[in-house]
Amino acid sequence: MIDEARPGVVLGVSAGIAAYKACELLRLFTESGHDVRVVPTREALRFVGEPTWAALSGHPVTAEVWEDVHEVPHVRIGQEADLVVVAPATADVLAKAAHGIAGDLLTNTLLTARCPVVFAPAMHTEMWEHPATRANVATLRERGAVVLDPAVGRLTGADTGRGRLPDPREIFELCRLVLAGRPRDLTGRHVVVSAGGTREALDPVRFLGNRSSGLQGFALARTALARGAEVTLVAANVALGDPAGAKVVRVESARELRAAVIEAAAAADAVVMAAAVADFRPAERQDSKIKKTAGEPDPIRLVKNPDILAELGERRRSGQLPAGTVVVGFAAETDDILRNGRAKLERKGCDLLVVNQVGENLAFGTPDNAAVVLSAGGAPVEIPRGPKEDLAHVVWDLVAARLS
Repeated sequence: MIDEARPGVVLGVSAGIAAYKACELLRLFTESGHDVRVVPTREALRFVGEPTWAALSGHPVTAEVWEDVHEVPHVRIGQEADLVVVAPATADVLAKAAHGIAGDLLTNTLLTARCPVVFAPAMHTEMWEHPATRANVATLRERGAVVLDPAVGRLTGADTGRGRLPDPREIFELCRLVLAGRPRDLTGRHVVVSAGGTREALDPVRFLGNRSSGLQGFALARTALARGAEVTLVAANVALGDPAGAKVVRVESARELRAAVIEAAAAADAVVMAAAVADFRPAERQDSKIKKTAGEPDPIRLVKNPDILAELGERRRSGQLPAGTVVVGFAAETDDILRNGRAKLERKGCDLLVVNQVGENLAFGTPDNAAVVLSAGGAPVEIPRGPKEDLAHVVWDLVAARLS
């Protein structure tokens, strides 16, 4: 029986080699105060045994509907849950869930659950890309389930590709956001988010850069995923784990970031430019390390980098982006943030501009943020200082209102 005093999570485990990683996911849930009932498939118990799940969860474990029949577990477990997460979710379980096939305790639980359901697929690339699997995933997403895209990496044997189970901590972070009960108002939408700070090379070892950690952009990606979006995250020099379910494109320079954003934006419903993009780059990159000499160093001549946010606005006006694409910019300011922000909003041609003050212990590298969101025709929206996820949700609230 799930403890009603704590959030009740059902952890479904299907038969993939990644089943052992679900032990870490279970630990993260239990250590954060969740009451977890593990429901494996029969075949999953060939990878991780019943005693392991029982010891880690504190609950008895079975894959059968015929045990403790008087308690009607095939109905009760799903009814009582606050969240069901299946990790790993094999192609077989996705197919059964999509078609309402209920041959064991897990698939019965999925049919009776009226809470949010998250699937974290793991399988070989060919299985993930098969039209049958893609159709099953689309069906589940249309019904409101969160089906993460698997990560890219080493699979079983010598194979590498898309199909790897996302990092358990990232699955946990997304489930935590889903449990918060935010609306699923981005379901069926594709959003592009840029994050981090670009670096412009001076020579093979030195660069011009900035202090951006990427935390705000990654918070935007995670919250969008929790609200049902397909997310492409363009990350510049960020030392953070990939958000579970996002397509992550790693870049270094402003020109690389521009190319990745422009490509992804062509099929996007919204683009949020949270990255700190360098305004300038060295006119010339030295092929070898610049040596220290007795005299003063030669001046470094700078040239302008492309203005990606302004280009997105121009592409939308010229029809290269769909007219309904919502474009959101971020402006880091040290003073006169409203005046500078309004001028930038007009100059860039975006729908929304998130203006935040930066400086010592402000915005860059911190877990919290505060901002004012400006729009061409509306009143400023003030976001008080708080977790970066809270700011991200306000941004998506405003984006979703425009998309609808």
